[in-house]
Amino acid sequence: MKPATLFIVLLGLVSLFSDMTYEGARSITGPFLLTLGASGAVVGFVSGVGEFLGYALRIVSGWFTDKTGKYWGITIVGYLTNLLTIPALALVGQWQLAVMLIMLERIGKAIRTPARDAMLSHATIEIGRGWGFGLHEAMDQIGAMLGPLIVALVFYLNGGYREAFGVLIIPAVLAISILLWAKFLYPSPKELEVKTLQVETKDLSRVYWIYLIAVALNGAGYADFPLIAYHFKKVGIVAEQWIPVFYAIAMGVDALTALLFGYLFDRKGLSVLIFSIVLSAGFAPLCFLGGFYGAVLGMILWGIGMGAQESIMRSAVAWLVPKEKRGIGYGVFNTGYGLFWFLGSTVLGLLYDFSIFALILTSVVLQLLAIPLLLKVRKYYVKF
Repeated sequence: MKPATLFIVLLGLVSLFSDMTYEGARSITGPFLLTLGASGAVVGFVSGVGEFLGYALRIVSGWFTDKTGKYWGITIVGYLTNLLTIPALALVGQWQLAVMLIMLERIGKAIRTPARDAMLSHATIEIGRGWGFGLHEAMDQIGAMLGPLIVALVFYLNGGYREAFGVLIIPAVLAISILLWAKFLYPSPKELEVKTLQVETKDLSRVYWIYLIAVALNGAGYADFPLIAYHFKKVGIVAEQWIPVFYAIAMGVDALTALLFGYLFDRKGLSVLIFSIVLSAGFAPLCFLGGFYGAVLGMILWGIGMGAQESIMRSAVAWLVPKEKRGIGYGVFNTGYGLFWFLGSTVLGLLYDFSIFALILTSVVLQLLAIPLLLKVRKYYVKF
């Protein structure tokens, strides 16, 4: 196995066990907050603020990464914060304290993501950016699928929320161990980037900002799973123990989509992302208006959108930003995306308590508004 490929696989394993931890928790945080007395508006707001923190602080982390070059140190601190807060949820009995831990988990993700993605970008050029990020995302989402299934098994064995959160310390420890091993094997990931002709600019260009606005609009219309799970529990579409299984289905689709769309992106460019948005825009009416089978199909479409967002969107940034500015490039990108995700999640949460139809309409329109901007971006580069 080539060194660059092995590096991607190792970071993929870190993400696999990390997602097993926090996506397992994420599959039940909505219903968990409901049991603690939180409202739908609170769940939507918390999801939005959590995602905003998880993205907004990346601009600081990205800048600090480029400034110091401490890729590994920043990544490790972020993962420790990101992962060790999850088992602590087993100890809380008030929704306010649970919210604080959920926020802290997202802050940890914000700290480590720009540095990790910058390191990945050095390795992915050799095997194809779309395929490299797609492979990493696929491994990531395998963990995201297994985590909710572990949680579902805990419920099946008559455990509760506290037992479910507590058992997730096992994959958290495995993720941290592999991360330290990867650091030992690859102390300087920049050396993995081969010299080749790349389509990139000298700075954060106009097309970069257009691209950012496009994906931010798409994120604004994407209802976070805690709100979807809250709806499933409130209206009784599925039994409580099946909610994590629905999330696992979406994560499985996410993994397959990341591989397929990542591969196609290296050959077809942004047309693949546009196609994914057209598909995923249908998740809202199916999840919020459909019955059991409609909800299943809705989660499949939701998973398709997530797979495209986490693979194609990240790989495109690597083409738009020069190597020495990757940290801030990813930081600014994720901050803008997270800001719109926060605003969108907050609005969708408020609309949920007011009008399901208004929620669905807002979700679909915001996602589709991204398409004209992506078509504009595609005109700039033959690569896209």
